[in-house]
Amino acid sequence: MNNEGAKVTAEQTGVVFFAPFVPLLWFLPGSGACRDARDGIGDAMPLIDVSTYEAPPLLRDGHALTVFPTLSRRVEGVRYRRSRVELADGDFLDLDISEVGAGRVVVVSHGLEGHSGRAYVLGMVRAFNRAGWDAVAWNFRGSSGEPNRLLKFTHSGATDDLAAVVEAVRGWGRYGSLALVGFSLGGNLTLKYLGERGDDVPSEVRAAVTFSVPCDLRGAAERMGSWGNRLYMKRFLVDLRERMETKARQFPGRLDLSAIGGMRTFREFDDRFTAPLHGFADAEEYWRRSGSAAHVGGIRVPTLLVNAVDDPFLSESCFPRETAVASQWLHLEAPIRGGHVGFVQFTPDGDYWSERRAVEFVGTALG
Repeated sequence: MNNEGAKVTAEQTGVVFFAPFVPLLWFLPGSGACRDARDGIGDAMPLIDVSTYEAPPLLRDGHALTVFPTLSRRVEGVRYRRSRVELADGDFLDLDISEVGAGRVVVVSHGLEGHSGRAYVLGMVRAFNRAGWDAVAWNFRGSSGEPNRLLKFTHSGATDDLAAVVEAVRGWGRYGSLALVGFSLGGNLTLKYLGERGDDVPSEVRAAVTFSVPCDLRGAAERMGSWGNRLYMKRFLVDLRERMETKARQFPGRLDLSAIGGMRTFREFDDRFTAPLHGFADAEEYWRRSGSAAHVGGIRVPTLLVNAVDDPFLSESCFPRETAVASQWLHLEAPIRGGHVGFVQFTPDGDYWSERRAVEFVGTALG
C-alpha cells in the first residue's frame, strides 16, 4: 500500500462499532454491572488517591462512557505517512506516522479489532503532536486495511510485534526518547513487553501509559461473557468472525469454521482459533501466558496504568494493586468513572482527559 492511500482523516475513525446496539445499551443493567466492579475494589485503590478525572454530568455510567466516544467523536488534524516493517517470519506491520519534526516519539498501540484510524488513537496522536512529539500508531497484523501474509494475527501476548515496532523506530536514528501508550489489548501488550524485558528495555524507552487494560485475560473474558455485556460480546465476535472468514479464504483448508456462527464467548473463540494458531494448548494456557498481570512486577520504567472502576470489560483481577504497591515503577490509577477507553471530557481543544493525562505523566517522567 502506498503512502497516499494510508492518509487517515476524521472521516475514517471507525465510529460505527456499537451503532447497531446503541438504543439497547442505554437500558442495560450497566449501573449494576459497574457496581459489581466497584464493590470489589473501589475502597482498595489508595495508590493514586484522587484521580483528576470527572465524568460529564450526562455520562455518569460505564456503558455510556464506553459507547459515547465510539459513536460521536471526530478527531481532526492528524495526517499519517505510512511505513511498512518487514518481520523476520515473513509477515509485515504497517506503521502510521504523524510528524512534527521532534526528537522524541510516542508509539501508540490500539485495542482489539482496532486500527490507527480509531478516534481514541487519533486523539492521543494529536495530543502528543501538540506537545511536541512525533507519533507512530502501529496497526496489528491484518488491521491496516490489507490482510497479513500469515495465518496468525497479533494476539494479547504477541510482544514480539511491539518489540519489532520499537526496534524499527529506534533504527530511524532520529529519537532520543521514546514513550509507549497502549489501549486495552494494546495496553496489555505494552505492560507485558516492559515487564518481560525489565532492565533490558531499550534505553530510549523512557515512560509508558496504558488505559483500560485486561491485565488478567481470564477474568476479563469471564466478565465479557456475562449477560450485561452480551451486546459488546456480540459485536466483537462479529468482527472476529469476519477476520477468520477472510483467513479461511486466504488459506483454503486450514481453518474449520463450522462452529464459528454459534460462538458466544471469548473462551470459545480462543479455544478454537487463537490458542492453536499461536502455539497454546487451549484458551486457559493462552490467557495465563499472555496476560500482563504476571509480568508487571518486572517493569523498570515509569509506567501509568489507568483502569476505571466502572469499566464494564474488566474484572477485579485486572487491577494489580499489590504489585503496584510494591513497585517504584508501576503507578495504578483507578478513577471511579471512565468506562472502557472512554474518559470523555469536553474541552475547547477537543482533547479527552486520557490524552492530557498521558502527556502529563510522560512529561513528568522525562523531567
